[in-house]
Amino acid sequence: MNKRLLFVLPVVLLIGIAVLFAVGLKHDPSIVPSVLLDKPAPSFDLPPLSNDKPGLATAALNGKVSLVNVFASWCGPCRVEHPLFMHLAQEGEVPIYGINYKDKAADAKRWLRDLGDPYTRIGVDGDGRVAIEWGVYGVPETFVIDREGTIRFKHVGPLSPEVLEETILPLVRNLQQ
Repeated sequence: MNKRLLFVLPVVLLIGIAVLFAVGLKHDPSIVPSVLLDKPAPSFDLPPLSNDKPGLATAALNGKVSLVNVFASWCGPCRVEHPLFMHLAQEGEVPIYGINYKDKAADAKRWLRDLGDPYTRIGVDGDGRVAIEWGVYGVPETFVIDREGTIRFKHVGPLSPEVLEETILPLVRNLQQ
């Protein structure tokens, strides 16, 4: 009986681990649940990155549908998604606000000068406290905010043209009606 148990127990454990692994593979890591969805954006007031553009505060999110993008100059995926924001800013369909996350001001300014600045406002979150309040897991993350300042959508990771065209812009257009 003990020999049989010694054989069966590892097999049962191996099957259990395999099931957990298979379930984990079916989950999309870019879909991260947010407790803030359909709730007001956290209250915050961030200083500006530079004197030519205002900082970002909760009050700026009220009255119009907008995007909030959490970015940093040291973030490789932020560089990948940046051309999409530049194009979106040129179209003028929705204001884009930036939260510059744990970045050196000189580096962020150089990054925006070199790649272009799509942001209507940029707030500096030097210690990352505001990002924590927003439930940010890492950069980049992008939020869709409705007219009342409520978070309606959160995208973790760099935006792709497909996510922008198939999910974010239809939601923005719907909220603007």
